Amino acid sequence: MTVPALRYSLYLRATPEQVWHALTSADESAVYWGHRNVSTWLPGAPWEHRRTDAAGTADVVGTVEAVDRPHRLVTTWAGPDERRPAGPSRVTFELDGHRDLTRLTVTHDDLADEAELADSTAGWSAVLSNLKTYLETGRPLPQEPWSMP
Repeated sequence: MTVPALRYSLYLRATPEQVWHALTSADESAVYWGHRNVSTWLPGAPWEHRRTDAAGTADVVGTVEAVDRPHRLVTTWAGPDERRPAGPSRVTFELDGHRDLTRLTVTHDDLADEAELADSTAGWSAVLSNLKTYLETGRPLPQEPWSMP
């Protein structure tokens, strides 16, 4: 059986350092993602994707698997109470800079099934669109794109 994977690339008018900071800064990720990405971002460290409300609930948790700042970040990805027989899924961020642009490629692999692939595709498309708008204009999109029907 083939395990589903998502691979999504986009081009941003930003440096790899700016994109890296937006991905790994708790304060910046809160602006365009609606969650704070919290970690030391060192290999083996835990990371959490925490809501920005007063509760600060972690909706996604994982472990930082690899770091090559500002070019590559690999994390595991799972719900806080999720126990999957094959283990958590994995997200890889690859950043390639050229002049005034960065190509950001996100690979989300080891997905459970086609339904999880469809959810991931919709989610990453919304978040990465908001990230691009935020980095290029200084503001996220006027509404949360993941809230669209």
